[in-house]
Amino acid sequence: MLKTNDKASPAINGERSKLRRRLTLPLLILYGLGVTIGAGIYVLVGATASKAGIYAPISFLIAASVVAFTGFSYAELGTRYPVSAGEAAYVSKGFNSKYLPLITGLFVIVSGVISSATVAIGAAGYLQTLVPISTDYLTSLIVIIIGIIAIWGILESVILAAIFTVLEIGGLSLVIWIGATSNPDLVNKIPSLLPPFELAVWSGILSAGLLAFFAFIGFEDIANVAEEVKNPRRTLPLGIIITLVIATIIYFVVVSIVVLTIPIDTLTHSDAPLTLIFVNASQNTRNIFNVVAIIATINGALIQVIMASRVLYGLASQNSLPEFLSYVHPITRTPIIATFVVIFLIIILALFFPIAELAEATSQVVLVVFALVNMALILIKRQEKPSLSPSYFQVPGWVPFLGFISSSLLFLASFISA
Repeated sequence: MLKTNDKASPAINGERSKLRRRLTLPLLILYGLGVTIGAGIYVLVGATASKAGIYAPISFLIAASVVAFTGFSYAELGTRYPVSAGEAAYVSKGFNSKYLPLITGLFVIVSGVISSATVAIGAAGYLQTLVPISTDYLTSLIVIIIGIIAIWGILESVILAAIFTVLEIGGLSLVIWIGATSNPDLVNKIPSLLPPFELAVWSGILSAGLLAFFAFIGFEDIANVAEEVKNPRRTLPLGIIITLVIATIIYFVVVSIVVLTIPIDTLTHSDAPLTLIFVNASQNTRNIFNVVAIIATINGALIQVIMASRVLYGLASQNSLPEFLSYVHPITRTPIIATFVVIFLIIILALFFPIAELAEATSQVVLVVFALVNMALILIKRQEKPSLSPSYFQVPGWVPFLGFISSSLLFLASFISA
């Protein structure tokens, strides 16, 4: 059974530093949007289109449906147990296992580290369009800067991430505007997005769904900053649900415009896919978008670093990992040693693995975590009597069941369609 520990970090001058509750609902939503939007849409549109072709928007809708059920499960569990390393705590409560919570927490850390490495590579790809320097050098530099920001402080780093998120949404709005105005026949092409009922077509769509699923990874990070959220029992569910709704709408519109505007062969061979929309735009417009894309991808990596370091801290503070990893710096109030460990691992992965393989590996790891989390909620609900007026957000029992089934099926589909 996972043990909880109120002692947030090793003693400093006879006292222990703890995390602060400083995040409000708007910051939480921008935090979630920052990692989901930055991690997916700016990096993997081309890779998704290479598998699903013009039907890539459907892959994103399938991924959204899988994520939605699990999102509601996280909303309930996050309000039941508002702690760092939330997934480990949920699995501990549901399975009553000694080792499974630790394994789950390590899976979450692995997903955050791999995801950050993926996005850092994408950020370097966009940055290289402006600065002709080695991709490896740019990737390492980006990860180090992200680590410094993450150590700075939770409020400061999340406010910066929120500003970045507003900019990246502005960049996607620019994609929508340029794409729509440069292609006046766009509306008439919309029916071509509906796929035929053919096995080969849907195999590609499902395979692309795994990559599209990567684009939604991030909403669950909201649960892992629960100890730093004001009024988490109200704020967490709203943060998760609003983040998913906004992200789904943005993804579907942007991907639809891109696949209807850019030839698929061209799109699939680009390291900076969204820049293709601006081929006929002015140089200043292209440069502005490239800067926004760099900010967006860096933002996604930053938020994953914050999440992974909090989970590492949470596992250590729950006595599942060495205590020194739960050290919170008395000035920055951030888990500084855990953050250093995460940054080191990200650099190693980013320098030695290709982006598509990293994205698929992230998705597979997260799907396993999602399946475990949904099953944990099923078991928790069975172990207790239903309450008519619970003190936490509550979902019907079929929600985690469908979350478990959909996550498991998408995980299996990743091997069948490989």
